Amino acid sequence: MPIAQILVSLLPVFVFLAALVFLDSYKLVKLRSILQTIFAGWLAAALCLMVNSWLLKQSSLEITFYSRYVSPIIEELVKAAYLVYLIKATKVGFMVDGAIYGFALGAGFAFIENVYYVQALQNSNLLLWIVRGFGTAIMHGGTTAIAGIIAKNLTDRRASGKLYNFLPGLGVAIFVHSVFNQFILPPLVTTLSLLITLPLLIIMVFDRSEKSLQNWLGVGFDTDMALLEMIISGDIADTRIGKYLQTLKAKFSGAVVADMLCFLRIHLELSVSAKGMLLMHEAGFRAQPTSEVKEKFEELTYLEKSIGKTGSLVMLPFLHKSNRDLWQLHMLGKK
Repeated sequence: MPIAQILVSLLPVFVFLAALVFLDSYKLVKLRSILQTIFAGWLAAALCLMVNSWLLKQSSLEITFYSRYVSPIIEELVKAAYLVYLIKATKVGFMVDGAIYGFALGAGFAFIENVYYVQALQNSNLLLWIVRGFGTAIMHGGTTAIAGIIAKNLTDRRASGKLYNFLPGLGVAIFVHSVFNQFILPPLVTTLSLLITLPLLIIMVFDRSEKSLQNWLGVGFDTDMALLEMIISGDIADTRIGKYLQTLKAKFSGAVVADMLCFLRIHLELSVSAKGMLLMHEAGFRAQPTSEVKEKFEELTYLEKSIGKTGSLVMLPFLHKSNRDLWQLHMLGKK
């Protein structure tokens, strides 16, 4: 087993991944989730190796043309499939998380691909594996990270998990991958260019994401706390929300309206708890949800069934149902 070639071709991408995790102030992506994503990247690489091999045999395309224009599409599509699942399942809270998940996915992909090529090529030239390690492997992580960043940004801005929100990021990833495979510049120059531009891009994303998170925490926390205090103190009756709930008595029974108010209160309590945990994470503390959280989620589920789909739609204006707010409840509920 050519250990030197494997280490040179694999270590850079995992060192870069570790640096991304280290730079993340909030540390919201857990090690277990990162390992699962790397494993998903392994599966994606294994599938692509089989698909690419089969298509090359079935088609009359030259391998150079195929590697430049066909394999980038297939590989980025397969990698992006797991990203789509993560974002649609509200497991990605912020752009930084999208970058970490995307890079972990690409790192797993590069791991299998480089191990395969080390065995297949049997080439002892370390320069080749330096290029694959610092170039190709970083490219795989970088393109999927870019796809994750853009997809998360668009789903947040449009408050929608529709598939078309993933297309721009996927398009950029395919373009970058294809350009990389063109070998327009000498391999070492291309590798150095990638090592310079990608860290700068990631640093910009981290800075923007953390500012966005701090702003969201400040505004969201204050708003949720103010509304929760009004409900607990009983002062909500004279507010617009209270008057709105009063008008619902003509359409729903008193018991259902009471359940709506309870649903809103518990939803706010969970939201405040999740934001409080994020603020503690920022301060360096690793707070865990209390035993009451599970009970509140169970009660929330019961009340949601009690008020029905129509009642849930009526409550939407007060429930903060953006992708980011849904994520914070997912984060709290999975503990």
